[in-house]
Amino acid sequence: MRRISLPMLVFFFLCFVSTGWRQAQAQTKSRVITFDVPDAGTNPQQGTLPAQVTDSGLTVGSYVDVNGVSHGFVRAPDGTITTFDAPGAGMGAGEGTVPEGITDAGIVVGAVFDGSGVFHAFFGSPGGHFTTFDAPNAGTNPQQGTNATSINSAGTTSGDYVDSSGVPHGYVRSPDGTITSFDPSGSVFTAADTLGLNKAGAITGPYLDANDTLHGFLRAPDGTITNFDAPGAGASQGQGTVPSMITNSGTIPGLYLDSNNVIHAFLRFADGTFSTFEVPGAVAGPFQGTLANATNLPGITAGDFTDANGVSHGFTRVPGGKNFFFDAPGEGIQATLPVSINLWGVVTGTFVDVNGVNHGFLRFP
Repeated sequence: MRRISLPMLVFFFLCFVSTGWRQAQAQTKSRVITFDVPDAGTNPQQGTLPAQVTDSGLTVGSYVDVNGVSHGFVRAPDGTITTFDAPGAGMGAGEGTVPEGITDAGIVVGAVFDGSGVFHAFFGSPGGHFTTFDAPNAGTNPQQGTNATSINSAGTTSGDYVDSSGVPHGYVRSPDGTITSFDPSGSVFTAADTLGLNKAGAITGPYLDANDTLHGFLRAPDGTITNFDAPGAGASQGQGTVPSMITNSGTIPGLYLDSNNVIHAFLRFADGTFSTFEVPGAVAGPFQGTLANATNLPGITAGDFTDANGVSHGFTRVPGGKNFFFDAPGEGIQATLPVSINLWGVVTGTFVDVNGVNHGFLRFP
């Protein structure tokens, strides 16, 4: 249920059913810093996993310790890291606390995975009080339950839950605690994503139809749902459209898989029009390509792409189409995976080192 990068989301669905690069790299004048949460594990698939950076400079995410247990963290702009566990979190491998969203004021949302393999949504402030909740029809068996993925400044929360039949649905929770479930027309699997809720209460995410094709949806604050597909999206099993978030102006970045399973980036604007793109150096191979993971209010998009050697690199793209590429510093980096960009153009995400360990980064423009 954790969002690390869009390729992992695509993989989750599927389980259910270069010269140009070097020239662009030379133009980059950004500063990238790396960080690790104390007590983060140093084995493959362990480490530090940021999820969001706010306009106020807070970075939220999770870290996996040496025992495979997940815990939450918030990193302040001065580098101070606060760690926490939400109530009811299990302490076995694959269990624990997985934050996914945060407000500028520091209210965190996410999921706790308990000792029975059931997950529950939570919100609250590290060092303060946490509240856990479950959607009314959420299942209570392993790999079922409720996940909170996004929260806005008004205190509205969105996410998804898995019912007793193992079917995921979307929901929105109002500040008074009222939970409303929803599914786009034709959905057999409705998912939510970090930053999939904006200030006005509009929600976006992907859903799967009965043919195992992916589509995007936009749920308006009044509950009206519009389904959409990016131009060029494939219509076969595992292909289609995967939105990643929505800005306060209504722009939705994401990816689509074409009929050859090549990944392309898209931006869907508030008027329903699309812009699609690939960055120089991206390989057009099956399940490879360009991913738009996050966009800020000025229209700067952050994402990643895979090169000919199978290595993922980060990029930012300004309105007008100029790309700036970057990697986390170090030798043998396997992947640099941006997941969030704030109003000021600061990007956070995860990079994977030569040993398969995850680390956090912040890229400053």
